[in-house]
Amino acid sequence: MRTIEIRTTQNVTIEYELATLRDRFFAYFIDWLIVGAFWMFFSTLLSAAFELFNTMNLLGFLLPVGLFVIYQLLSEVFANGQSWGKKAMGIKVVRLDGKEPTLSDYLLRAVFHIVDTVISFGVIAALLVSSSNKSQRLGDMTANTTVIKVKFTLRFQLEDILKINTLEDYEPSYPEVRRLSEEDMLLIKSIISRYRKHRNRAHQEVVDELVQNLSQQLGLLEKPVDKIGFLKTLIRDYIVLTR
Repeated sequence: MRTIEIRTTQNVTIEYELATLRDRFFAYFIDWLIVGAFWMFFSTLLSAAFELFNTMNLLGFLLPVGLFVIYQLLSEVFANGQSWGKKAMGIKVVRLDGKEPTLSDYLLRAVFHIVDTVISFGVIAALLVSSSNKSQRLGDMTANTTVIKVKFTLRFQLEDILKINTLEDYEPSYPEVRRLSEEDMLLIKSIISRYRKHRNRAHQEVVDELVQNLSQQLGLLEKPVDKIGFLKTLIRDYIVLTR
């Protein structure tokens, strides 16, 4: 299992599992099936309506590639780094600096598919993803992105948090938690889950750094001793104060 450490905008370093070459291949294959189905439907309509068989033959290669680039761009932009293929495989595009990918990042990734996967029949992408330390193809390198697995790290919904038991007369311990966002709570829950699953030094350091950062944000005079208990209390307080 190959992993990568990314420092988030909350100044917390998190270890993510990189998407495997197999994951990315099947995501790519699914995406091409979607684009191919759309192209067959589109070309059949044009051929039947205008009898442009010769023209369609000439454009039979260029237009599908163009549609694939546009599909990749739009799907990743509007689905937060996940095309339909990536959603099916549970993987996601992220920036290496912890920031959200921008439109230009997604555009670079989409355009470089022409070189990475289309012209080279995927050979360049496969070689680079399997050999580079951060599993990056050319599109990733130019956009400063990579692809990670999200099935066990990022797929946390608000409903998951709401399963935590609360009392009707519950009195929050940290009312300052209102300063945080739902995304912060999901990040905290993700770190707790990963710590429970992998109780090693690296994850302990992540918890320590997160607690220190949150203590500063909330203006706490003393750092909590029970760090996991502190994080759980923050989540519970947030639910009670914002629901």
